[in-house]
Parts: sequence; structure tokens; C-alpha cells
Amino acid sequence: MDLGLDVNVTDGIPVVAVRGEVDFGSAPRLRELLVSTAMDGNHRVVVDLRAVEFLDSTGLGVLVGALKRYRTLGGDLLLVISTSRIQSVFELTGLTSAFAIHDTVGAAVEAAGT
Repeated sequence: MDLGLDVNVTDGIPVVAVRGEVDFGSAPRLRELLVSTAMDGNHRVVVDLRAVEFLDSTGLGVLVGALKRYRTLGGDLLLVISTSRIQSVFELTGLTSAFAIHDTVGAAVEAAGT
């Protein structure tokens, strides 16, 4: 399955909806989108991973790199994860302590706005 990316703004916070597989071949597209969102002056972003079916180490690296970029700008990158498959990737790598992870886009947008 290919990677699908959509950006919507909710309460002033960009929400990047990711669908499909985030792997070695598709992760650069996600990286470009997250960098351009930051360069557009957004210091907080929500990445919605609810429709992601597969996430490899390259995809994790993109998210970690983007998290560092946003925090350097004084902002944050928040994740929305609702599937145990993707949640377990973050748990196994110990990244649940690095990212703010929410069950819903609404909860993540609310947290990002504060």
C-alpha cells in the first residue's frame, strides 16, 4: 500500500493524516511534509497515525527527527495512535516517553493548543 498524506488545520494546529505504509521508500515524503510545515511557521503539529498499517525504523527516524526540529523551534510534535500494532512499535523502542501520544485527533489538538 502506498503512503497517503493529507494536511488539515484544526483550531490553528496542522494535523498531518498519514495512511498506508511508512517505510524506507515512503518516509522521505513524510519528512518533506513535516519540514515544510515547520518552515511555514508552525511550531506545533499533530501527526495522525491511526490509518498507518506499517511503520519501520526509517519512519520512526523521520518522526524523531521532526520531533527534535519542532522542539528546537519551541514547539512540539504530537502523535495520534489508536492501533496496538503501531503503539507497540513505540513501546518496544522506548519512544513512548519521548512523544506525547493521544488516542484522538481532538485530544492531541487540544494538548497542542495549550
